[in-house]
Amino acid sequence: MASLSDVINEYKNPVEMLRNSEIGMYVYPVVAPEFTNWRDEQRAWRDSVVLYDQTHHMDELTVSGPDAAKFLEYVGINSFTNFQLHRAKHFVPVTPAGHVIGDMIIFRETENKFVLVGRAPTANWVRFQAAIGKWLVQITHDPRSDSQPDGKAIYRGHYRFQIQGPDADKIFEKVNGGQIQEVKFFHVDWIKIGSRRVQALRHGMAGAPGLEIWGPYADKNYIQSTILQAARDIGVDLRQVGSRAYSTNTVESGWIPSPLPGIYTGSGMMQEYRDWLSAESYEAIGSIGGSYVSENIEHYYVNPFELGYGFYIGWKSEFIGKHALAKLKETNNRKKVTFEWNREDVLKVISSGFEPGVPYKWIDFPQPNYASSGADMVVHNGSMVGMSMFNGYSFNERCMLSLGVVNQNINEGDVLTLIWGEPDETRKTSTEKHKQAEIRVRVASTPYSNEARENYAESWRTSS
Repeated sequence: MASLSDVINEYKNPVEMLRNSEIGMYVYPVVAPEFTNWRDEQRAWRDSVVLYDQTHHMDELTVSGPDAAKFLEYVGINSFTNFQLHRAKHFVPVTPAGHVIGDMIIFRETENKFVLVGRAPTANWVRFQAAIGKWLVQITHDPRSDSQPDGKAIYRGHYRFQIQGPDADKIFEKVNGGQIQEVKFFHVDWIKIGSRRVQALRHGMAGAPGLEIWGPYADKNYIQSTILQAARDIGVDLRQVGSRAYSTNTVESGWIPSPLPGIYTGSGMMQEYRDWLSAESYEAIGSIGGSYVSENIEHYYVNPFELGYGFYIGWKSEFIGKHALAKLKETNNRKKVTFEWNREDVLKVISSGFEPGVPYKWIDFPQPNYASSGADMVVHNGSMVGMSMFNGYSFNERCMLSLGVVNQNINEGDVLTLIWGEPDETRKTSTEKHKQAEIRVRVASTPYSNEARENYAESWRTSS
């Protein structure tokens, strides 16, 4: 069977491979693009309450067995010292060189059983480590739903919803048949949704209060209809959030969801991993989009300190990448920021689409990401000082925002220039013929939303 290594060998370097991927736009599968309209759906997570359907776009990995805890502590940077039952963590693995592979949310269901939920790169890495090691673990993998099911039936092990917003507790009280107990941040407890008893995680994707709930996939329609009926019964303006608005909540809350997995270089274990990954894997068919082009793929990598995850690191335990991170900790790492795009410059780019000649790269609303991983140059006085990695329009803030990393000497309030658009044509089907534009961006705090900064607890959002 063809591997990622085989695909890379067809190109001059991995950057050329990823910049010419023909996979198209990144798709959030199955869920409707809009239920009402994406502006009101964004507004609702700030002003009333939303229902996110998270059932289909994430991999789910179950790791069980006598060595499950020791195995996962070795694979990720997180300490498991105080990882008690019915808790969750933000799980982050790195390569032996300290490059971030991705992240997932990990739940501890029993002493020897964990469930991880998130994007494919982390799930693939965990599966690989189990395959090459001698750990007493069993792995069950439930991959995300097909992006283009073409009429095929879709089945998942679990449904997964999140109810979030200032009116969320009114919904929970109604469906629970009374006030629910307090669930601490990133703790898991049980509540009732009608006649079903479901697990609930205290969480919030844009900073407002909320719970994430899950259960057997066969119960999905019942749970969803019970929540919607509860909102109608008590007169709460609940909005289901479609796939267009869903991905934009992170530009307000500050999480970068799709850093390029740092797996395309390195010998030994890393070469073995590239041989293990198939030619159809996320890592082989994904894409890089943006104005930054370097022949060195490592220029696109990030480490945990740059993403604000440094305080997760369990230095007292042994894990993959520990020695590399100890060295990186002492270096001048970049820092994560929010870029606030200049209104006039954004309008200039949009207006070019109504004029003759070659326009600037089109900005889709509300989500102009057109590749699996974004990499737009951010410059100051002619020198590159940062990289914009994930962008979106916030109707709540009336602003185009993006998340990325900058050099340590860049300060909040500084005005920089983001280069928007590709420097030359590629085979990406998501990229039309265009010219580059310069967009002024102001460096702002992360998270950008006051709600996210003030309501999150015990997380990188407050630690940073």
